[in-house]
Amino acid sequence: MRNPVRNALMNGSIRRSLLTIAVSLFVCSLAFAAEPAPANKNSCLDCHSLLEENLKVTPEQFAQDVHAGKGLTCASCHGGDPNSDDKAMDKSAGFVGHIRRAQIPALCGKCHADAAYIRRFNPSLRTDQLPQYLTSVHGKKLAQGDEKVAVCTDCHGLHGIRAISDTQSSVHPLNVAKTCSRCHADREYMKSYSIPTDQFAGYSASVHQEALTVRGDLSAPTCTTCHGNHGASPPGVASVENVCSTCHALQAQLFDTSPHKVAFAAAGQPGCVTCHSNHRIIRPTDALLGPGPGSVCSNCHSPGDAGLQAAGQIRTSLEALDTKIGSSDQILKRAASSGMEVSDAQLELGHAKDSSTKARVTLHSFDPKLVQKDVEAGTKITDQAYQAGVQAMHERDYRRMGLGVSLAAILAVLIGLKLWISDSEKKHD
Repeated sequence: MRNPVRNALMNGSIRRSLLTIAVSLFVCSLAFAAEPAPANKNSCLDCHSLLEENLKVTPEQFAQDVHAGKGLTCASCHGGDPNSDDKAMDKSAGFVGHIRRAQIPALCGKCHADAAYIRRFNPSLRTDQLPQYLTSVHGKKLAQGDEKVAVCTDCHGLHGIRAISDTQSSVHPLNVAKTCSRCHADREYMKSYSIPTDQFAGYSASVHQEALTVRGDLSAPTCTTCHGNHGASPPGVASVENVCSTCHALQAQLFDTSPHKVAFAAAGQPGCVTCHSNHRIIRPTDALLGPGPGSVCSNCHSPGDAGLQAAGQIRTSLEALDTKIGSSDQILKRAASSGMEVSDAQLELGHAKDSSTKARVTLHSFDPKLVQKDVEAGTKITDQAYQAGVQAMHERDYRRMGLGVSLAAILAVLIGLKLWISDSEKKHD
């Protein structure tokens, strides 16, 4: 029979040995884990990072590409085997070197028009870009053999394509107009198409561009908002109003009931842009109504005719309302700065300003009576607000007068008290 003490010592020694082995294995696993896994070879970038100009593609540049972020490589578009120096440009491995411009839409569409494939990366991404492009003015001209027109890479870039939400993307809303201008603002490049090249200059001075870049409203219109992106096409005369009404729905509804709807259609003139222009859309003012400089109504109407008289009547009523709003606002501010409570009146005056805005929308009906209804609603509120300001100023003056009388009375009492004390002191002496 074995010695119990000896058995216990042996068992303890075994346990210690097993523990030592386990710790060693754990430390080794940490050491291996700490070593970076060998990166896949990319012979494409090894060479192209050393080239110049259009052939230069750096690993840093490609790493920022949205496709690289999804695990795609150079071979995904160009074929070949980037893991091998020998077969990197081997045609037997499907290598395609220079891709002609005419082939680019179909190449991009090979993935982007495959709903099952795209769903693996981004289920919400549309897959109708290629069919849309084929119906666009660019796609149609490309099919006719014109390789100067825009293809996918002209707008999205080549090897550093960023997500649309990336502010550095060439198709981010803030950058779309500049991207389109690379062709459309180049007179020499666009000479053969006989279309204007001042669109970007006009848009840069527009209220839409101000809203987008100055006020940061990414929903503000840019080129693709009105012309489309992959299916880009100039809106025809009959569709301009529909395009504008995408944002300006109420104005379009009022215009449809106006006499100008029929008149413009008969003359073959587009609705909105006849008065507001297309790319150089400036902030509208009452001067557009006329008479006088800046009047667009005068472009069609002669002095003294019913149309120009109606426009002048509308302008007069709008300016009268604004004048009253300004007077009411001024007196309420004076009252408030004097410590009077006029917040309710100031709040109501805001509704008058809303009526002024509404009236300027209603004028698209070109019906002075409808505009006058909004003006009268604002005028009623403005008059009440002005009266509230007047009453507040009267109350302020009344309080000041009462305070002056009170101070005078107090001063008289103090003087009388002082005289009485002095007289008493004299009698006491």
